[in-house]
Amino acid sequence: MAVKFKHMRRFATLLCLSTALLQIGCVAENSKNSNSSDSERVNQAQNHSDSLKKNADETPKNIIVFIGDGMGISTITAGRIFVGQEKGLKGEEYELSFDKFPQLALIKTYNTNAQVPDSAGTATAILSGYKTNIGAVNVRPNENLDVMFLEGCGGDTLPTLTDRAKAVEKSVGVISTARLTHATPAVMYSHTVSRDIEAEKDLQDPFDYEGCKSISQQLIESDVDIALGGGRKEFSDEQVAAWQGTVVTNAPEMLAAPTNEPLLGLFNSSHMTFHADRAETEEPSLADMTTFAIDRLSADEDGYVMMVEAGRIDHAHHGSNAYRALKDLEALDEAVAAAVAKAGNDTLILVTADHSHVFTMAGYPARGNPILGLVRSVDRETGGPAADYQLDEDGKPYTTLGYHNGPNVREADSEVLTDNMVQAPDYMQQTAVRLGSETHAGEDVALYATGPGAALFNGVMEQDEIGQILADLLAD
Repeated sequence: MAVKFKHMRRFATLLCLSTALLQIGCVAENSKNSNSSDSERVNQAQNHSDSLKKNADETPKNIIVFIGDGMGISTITAGRIFVGQEKGLKGEEYELSFDKFPQLALIKTYNTNAQVPDSAGTATAILSGYKTNIGAVNVRPNENLDVMFLEGCGGDTLPTLTDRAKAVEKSVGVISTARLTHATPAVMYSHTVSRDIEAEKDLQDPFDYEGCKSISQQLIESDVDIALGGGRKEFSDEQVAAWQGTVVTNAPEMLAAPTNEPLLGLFNSSHMTFHADRAETEEPSLADMTTFAIDRLSADEDGYVMMVEAGRIDHAHHGSNAYRALKDLEALDEAVAAAVAKAGNDTLILVTADHSHVFTMAGYPARGNPILGLVRSVDRETGGPAADYQLDEDGKPYTTLGYHNGPNVREADSEVLTDNMVQAPDYMQQTAVRLGSETHAGEDVALYATGPGAALFNGVMEQDEIGQILADLLAD
């Protein structure tokens, strides 16, 4: 059927609901320059809406949203080179699976009260269609935390993406290499003022409001058909026993699970193992979980909605370990390629990130220089790589990849780096500002789209527009 596209760019002030968006139950944000007149903004929004309608004459049967947690554009670029070099190429010319998608947009990631966001607020925007406070999961923003607590503990909440899918009788899958109770997967099925309320034990001061439920309990009570990831320690034995279906703990059990009942896969006590280290485990890969879920969910003649998160890209970046971040991006790329091969032409596939990281590529390395290696610049006389490493003002070589902040600060008395040292899997790239953990960044991230409805994603977009478009595509 034709898409009933009601989406308009927001021009309401922060924390207010615009009249237009009240019709679809979404919280709006001001996304236009304050110097523009209201009439200009309305005209711009209408023109944008009309243009998108012309390019979106199909509604997808199935929707798959891939989220690379922390997968900023610098991570994608470095990851592209990394995977290409693993395949014996120079690297820069390589194409990731989603590089080939026809639609591309830039996404603004700020939370309602934070210039640099976190995963809870950004995932709420992506999957539920409204911006909220940093740390909040599917609870409308408010300066008064008591108001947010009351809503998040059984108040008048807006529907989750699972709710919207179930309203049109679609099956739902939630996949993550992080804990299933972690911020991004939690947005698929729960409401809580704080992402930290993962388990029953977390319901204590200041989170002991009457009526509040842990994220783990909300998953157990949810309508999710397939949930695969980590986080066993966040569930009590009673909660696991209360799951209305099968619970599995490793890849063989997953493959052998009954096909006619809900499935909960808890493959690690906490987050799943980094992709670089998973060969020694019985944990399924992200591609394994994705193809398994597509096979199971596609049996629903009404279609399915699935969110797939590569959660550990983010965790490796926080530890300033580029190798594992790029290996987990490679795992995401493999999962996207598998989904493209298996899903039909009736499936909309999105690949995006919730936020970026302070991860940089710099130093004028020559073409094909090892992406994890020390910088050899271009020899201006020969046009090829220089014979020696580029040196800093202290006379020491440095890497192409680095972080603005984190634990491994580069100082005058830091040890002299070698290529063997910096290309080792456990190496932590050097940083400029000393922090115990590297942080998120605030720049725009990319969104790639293919399949029916993909043309709706283009230009520079507010992050909550993604969720609003998904809601429109799922409208009955």
